[in-house]
Amino acid sequence: MSRDPDDEALRWEGDDDPTLAPGWRAVGSPAAVPAAEGGSPDAGEAASDGESETTTGTATDAPAQTGSAELVVLGVLGGIYLLYAIGWLVAALGEGQLFADPVAQFMYGLGTWFAVLAAPLWFGAVLWLASGHRRARLIWLIVGAVLLVPVPFLLRG
Repeated sequence: MSRDPDDEALRWEGDDDPTLAPGWRAVGSPAAVPAAEGGSPDAGEAASDGESETTTGTATDAPAQTGSAELVVLGVLGGIYLLYAIGWLVAALGEGQLFADPVAQFMYGLGTWFAVLAAPLWFGAVLWLASGHRRARLIWLIVGAVLLVPVPFLLRG
């Protein structure tokens, strides 16, 4: 039986090779289909074979996607943290305290530069450490937004 030449143009020799698409079919047994990809053509075929379908990963293993509202909140909080870093930078570059003791002067300068870095480091650390826990991430970002307010910048006249 010969194929239609038009159909031949839409195929590539070796398309049906199982090693080229490991996500669709494992060699010798049906491929595991995650719950999120229920629309694949092999899902119904695997269920009709009578074999138990084994899954390599569940939907809880994959990171949950961030919703639109959460992205907006994260963007607003990121902007607040950026403004805090700029406020602390302006305060650090302004006129500082003058101490007679050189160690106290050094420690004051070091503290102001740590204050400049505190807001971006807090934001990054919370996003990295609480990446799987949405509620904890938002709570810690709000706590940081309250704690890291650049008071010296706000008290300037």
